[in-house]
Amino acid sequence: MDNVAAMYDTVLWDLDHTLLDSDASEAGALAEVLATAGIDDVDHAGARYRSINRALWHGVEQGTVSPNQVKTLRFEQLVADLGHDADPHVMAAQFADGLGRHGELYAGAHETLELVRSNSSRMAIITNGIGAIQRARIDRLGIGVYFDAIIISGEVGTSKPGREIFELTFGTLGIGPSGAVMVGDSLSSDIAGGANFGIDTIWFDRHHSGLPNQESRSAAGPAATPTHRATSLSHIAALWTR
Repeated sequence: MDNVAAMYDTVLWDLDHTLLDSDASEAGALAEVLATAGIDDVDHAGARYRSINRALWHGVEQGTVSPNQVKTLRFEQLVADLGHDADPHVMAAQFADGLGRHGELYAGAHETLELVRSNSSRMAIITNGIGAIQRARIDRLGIGVYFDAIIISGEVGTSKPGREIFELTFGTLGIGPSGAVMVGDSLSSDIAGGANFGIDTIWFDRHHSGLPNQESRSAAGPAATPTHRATSLSHIAALWTR
């Protein structure tokens, strides 16, 4: 693959599962919540939570649920499924706090952001998430300095893969989409969203899974095929140095 520095002067980044180990963040926060709520079967409760949460965030991508609704809905559904007497609003507040405190960047994140930033004119984060949680993470991890704009779906009322969140991002940056690329792990959110907006994409395939079959990609959206594929942050950095 050719050096991409000459191709892209605007780089848009996803946060969860791209820069941040969101699985670790979730695991730490959920352990605290389940313990406080007195839920003993943590394996079963954790599996139910992940299934519920995954379905709700799919609804965010489809525009049927807002990120801010997810915050409490996932715990309302969880305690109902478990038949447990706990206040989902208290659980949601504790979980949100925990998500902000737990989880670290993937190895090489700072170095990659610094290198790409030094070889581009501007960078932005576009993340589907709840504003207070994402900003707590960004502040704690010290990565806000790399970005000219931080666009969080829960704050702006529109989510990836919709066009509106990309329009808001470029409007905030004060530029058009020419020479921009979207970097993210989700084919249905980051890659489909970027491609549908007419910009190139870099898929962070951190599990080395390779592209799913055409039928699965069609389910993720007609444009869920990346321009480039990378399997690590150092691989992404290498695209700017080859």
